[in-house]
Amino acid sequence: MNKLQKEVERRRTFAIISHPDAGKTTLTEKLLLFGGAIHLAGAVKAKKSTRGATSDWMAVERERGISVTSSVMKFDYNGHEINLLDTPGHQDFSEDTYRVLTAVDSVLMVIDSAKGVEMQTRKLMEVCRMRNTPIMTFINKLDRDGQEPIELLDDIETNLGIECAPLTWPVGMGKGFKGVYDLRGDELRFFVPDGQKSTRPTDVVHVKGLDDPQLDELLGRDAADLRQDAELLAGAGHPFDLERYLAAKQTPVFFGSAINNFGVQELLDTFVELAPPPQPREAETAKGTRLVSPLEPDFSGVVFKIQANMDPAHRDRIAFLRIVSGQFQKGMRVRHHRIGKDMQIANATIFMAHDRSGVEEAWPGDIIGVHNHGTIKIGDTFSIKEPLKFTGIPSFAPEHFRRVRLRDPMRAKQLEKGLLQLCEEGAVQVFRPLRTNDYLLGAVGPLQFEITMARLKDEYNVEAGYEPVDISGTRWIVGGRDAKKFIAENGRDIATDIDGDMVYLVSNPWRLERLLETYDDIVLQTIKEHK
Repeated sequence: MNKLQKEVERRRTFAIISHPDAGKTTLTEKLLLFGGAIHLAGAVKAKKSTRGATSDWMAVERERGISVTSSVMKFDYNGHEINLLDTPGHQDFSEDTYRVLTAVDSVLMVIDSAKGVEMQTRKLMEVCRMRNTPIMTFINKLDRDGQEPIELLDDIETNLGIECAPLTWPVGMGKGFKGVYDLRGDELRFFVPDGQKSTRPTDVVHVKGLDDPQLDELLGRDAADLRQDAELLAGAGHPFDLERYLAAKQTPVFFGSAINNFGVQELLDTFVELAPPPQPREAETAKGTRLVSPLEPDFSGVVFKIQANMDPAHRDRIAFLRIVSGQFQKGMRVRHHRIGKDMQIANATIFMAHDRSGVEEAWPGDIIGVHNHGTIKIGDTFSIKEPLKFTGIPSFAPEHFRRVRLRDPMRAKQLEKGLLQLCEEGAVQVFRPLRTNDYLLGAVGPLQFEITMARLKDEYNVEAGYEPVDISGTRWIVGGRDAKKFIAENGRDIATDIDGDMVYLVSNPWRLERLLETYDDIVLQTIKEHK
């Protein structure tokens, strides 16, 4: 096995997804804790918490107790190199999550045991299904009263359309939560709330299967319930199948309590054992489309995220680049294919949330930060030789719109710069109507407008507000013989996006239907591939 193959095999690059408040940020910190990346976990307990989680580095995130940007965290665990991408939990920032999901090889999904599958989880699952991304599930908060475990599995299978294969099973729940039974290893792990003492065994207890009389001594009446549940699972459940997991048809399920560190290490151990290493990625070439293998010796990578002002003192912009193939070496020259120029990557960084350090070398699956002086955009591809364009990084039509109102006209240039940079990083979409000088903001969720105004003030010293506008959607004008005529005759409803592409601003869905009947040879789309 050569060095490239060895480095690829030991890497795991994954994202954590969940509905808000399911415990995603807490689980992220506990994974870092077990991975030795941090030595003190400080979970966000409430929106007014004065201590933010490690991954929530932006001031506005700490103030609100929510994650609104994606963070990258790298650590080593049992000989494996882990790249963990924490995603925004708030649904208004789901577009950033969609893009992050294009940069990972697998996903860890967190479910609240009391609430089960929630709306945001369904949406994120749809994005995972588009790419057949393998998913592992952690059902959290077993130390609180919640739904029955069987009901939770049925909820996941019914609403998310994926088989559940539990690898651990809870014994009790809420105040009666005693621990979990490892269905693969016939091990019993007892739950002790963090910081409390217990007369129960604190080590793992090995038993000789579910018929072992020792279970009755350790669990009392709960032993019978455990056997009954196991019998039900054996008859009606799904046995774990590695191939079905890797094909995204089955999700292994774990139960635990992240805030109490319970079930996290078993999850992490199983994850590094079962989750896939870096996978091939589809790219357009001069000869057509092909899969680029991580084992190809020539370096290639794709930018899936831009983040402005990670270091407010330097007003920097960092492009997050996922290495797809080959080895990255500090100072190497690569081809930036969209602009057709070579560039030297002299000061790439690796991330531990907001902490950064220089990187001498990196391998497929790793995420490196490249300093961006305004020339790099989301979706840009870099390689050593072959002209490539990695596909599958989408931009979605916004669902909410506002018109920007600048309070000090003398700050117009700063406003333009700020909006351009925030748009480049995907925080918000910016449109310029053809017949006005307005800035229109488009977003997946309305909270993005409030965050954008706060960041304009904090990071660009621009005082601005926003007001409602009569727009309900957008459609990119991507082709058809009627396109030029359509644009000429409907100019008041046409705008350009950050790339200069033409966009139809939908004020009335009924009118849009009539226009499509009138201009029957025009192609309008709600999703655009990043150029």
